[in-house]
Amino acid sequence: MDRLVNTVRPYAWGSTTAIPELLGVAPTGEPQAEMWMGAHPGAPSRTERGSLNALIDADPVGELGERSVEKFGPRLPFLLKVLAAGAPLSLQAHPDLAQAQAGHAAEEAAGIPIDAPHRTYKDANHKPELICALTPFEGLCGFRAPAQTADLLAALGVDSLKPYVDLLHAHPEEAALREVLTALLTADPEEMAHTVAETAAAADRLGGEHAPYASLAHHYPSDPGVIAAMLLNRVTLQPGEALYLGAGVPHAYLSGLGVEIMANSDNVLRCGLTPKHIDVPELLRVVRFEPNDPAVLRPEASPSGEEVYDTPIDEFRLSRLVRPEGAAPTDLTSPTPQILLAVAGRPKAGEVTLAAGESVFVPAGEKAELSGTGTVFRATVVA
Repeated sequence: MDRLVNTVRPYAWGSTTAIPELLGVAPTGEPQAEMWMGAHPGAPSRTERGSLNALIDADPVGELGERSVEKFGPRLPFLLKVLAAGAPLSLQAHPDLAQAQAGHAAEEAAGIPIDAPHRTYKDANHKPELICALTPFEGLCGFRAPAQTADLLAALGVDSLKPYVDLLHAHPEEAALREVLTALLTADPEEMAHTVAETAAAADRLGGEHAPYASLAHHYPSDPGVIAAMLLNRVTLQPGEALYLGAGVPHAYLSGLGVEIMANSDNVLRCGLTPKHIDVPELLRVVRFEPNDPAVLRPEASPSGEEVYDTPIDEFRLSRLVRPEGAAPTDLTSPTPQILLAVAGRPKAGEVTLAAGESVFVPAGEKAELSGTGTVFRATVVA
């Protein structure tokens, strides 16, 4: 197996302390947002044998195994991250596989450069994802019942919000949500900036459940995403709890440290809380306007002690192993590729001792025995 050397991405919303604390190193003073583990060409992990994407390109079956290559092609199907949100991320949604394939083909045919700021589809893959909290983790996930949002907006007493309140009382609920989000994203920018400022002042004055939206406006003044965020469920994950985010579900991460795993894609359609391009027509085509209560996932223990986070897709499978003092070794040998990430203690993967934040890539079929004490996340595929 290969010890991984991973890249930390310094996005502006990252925490300056959370990833350094996990790794046991001094902060640099700069935001550290995501540590990537995998073979994504944007920041592939490195090993003593070379970069992980180069190793896989040279011998896909040897590194990934026949099952994974037959099902997903000659690439690692997932990307594993440690994510540290010191400020809110953009409000966003992801396409399903058919939408991604069609959108990518259309932009390719139109000759839009892959790095163009108005390019929506970077690849032809979907991007389901799972976030598992390592610390208390705040986020937004899926639409709440429109009547609840109407009450939240009405309590602010802002005149320019009243049309949205009226729309949210309309039926059916899906049509009401679509109409309100469309109105927010197509509103006159100057009028919206005034609405956001009044909303932030009222939210700050009222406090309580309104207070977080004043904080959003502090980070993103004049952004319609501040109002759009009120359409969504607020979720607090405790360590070990997780959220699965499928296609079309609007969401945003607000604060906290977590382990994130996703299909190996970079397709993001933004709804707000961002200075980046928002493709409103495509976003409205992709978003699923379905009110729901976000399902907080808690891992299900297997007979071996491995705790699995159940999701409906095959590109990734995330599990956790919490190893107490004196626990017997666990055989993790698999015909599929895997990445093991330690987050506490000093467990051993084979002969490799892992400190918190360290990881290894285990090629398909490679002997993998986990021993020692600590907590390890295991990422692999279902094939």
